Amino acid sequence: MITLTDNAASKVKELLAAEGAEDLALRVAVRPGGCSGFSYEMFFDGDVAADDEQARFGPDDAVRVIVDAQSAQLLAGATLDYKDGLDQSGFAITNPNATRTCGCGQSFS
Repeated sequence: MITLTDNAASKVKELLAAEGAEDLALRVAVRPGGCSGFSYEMFFDGDVAADDEQARFGPDDAVRVIVDAQSAQLLAGATLDYKDGLDQSGFAITNPNATRTCGCGQSFS
């Protein structure tokens, strides 16, 4: 299961509030594709399957994250962070299971 930093959880909570969709969860998935073999996918989702893994993050546990069983294996030990600075901005996943990543940081193998 992936872990969210406090910065990432705060940003996700902010995005959910802006959408008026606080009842949705952030789904993080790994799909075949991308220039390195697999690509990350993140979107808000209200459908939870019986075999999805779930966790809550943030100071008040307000952000629910769901990951399908297959993606959970590839995301074990991974961390989702959010940075908002001059040199870096946006979400970034640090994944110890990735042996190779592409330059854009959106795909791995």
